[in-house]
Amino acid sequence: MQLTQFTDYSLRALIFITLKQQTCTITEIAQAYGISQHHLTKIIHNLSKLGIIKTVRGRNGGISLAVDAQSLNLKTLILQLEPHFDIVPCFNVKKQNCCIAPSCKLKRVLHDAQRAFFKVLEQVTLADVLENKQDLQGLLGL
Repeated sequence: MQLTQFTDYSLRALIFITLKQQTCTITEIAQAYGISQHHLTKIIHNLSKLGIIKTVRGRNGGISLAVDAQSLNLKTLILQLEPHFDIVPCFNVKKQNCCIAPSCKLKRVLHDAQRAFFKVLEQVTLADVLENKQDLQGLLGL
């Protein structure tokens, strides 16, 4: 299973915003990670629509976390960010095209693996992945 680049960059942006501990800008986040400002603008807009971050326009504006990092569960967040979790086409009724699907045991194994993936994420918050805060701040130039 692989998360989309959109989700990866969203998680990275949230890490930066949380570590900064004050308002920051898209430019700062993009420069810290070496990612496209244009792509990051879409990500910030989406995170704002989800109510995860606050954005203020203007000269004294910026981006800040709208929720407590301790309450931001990674499973919940990733489910909001990812378009689907169809590991294989047979996970999606509309895309099923496998002739062995009715008797296939692989589908069950992959479902079990997916459940295990989400079970781990369910136990982790954004704050949990920031336990090495000083190291991360140093790597991001904060």
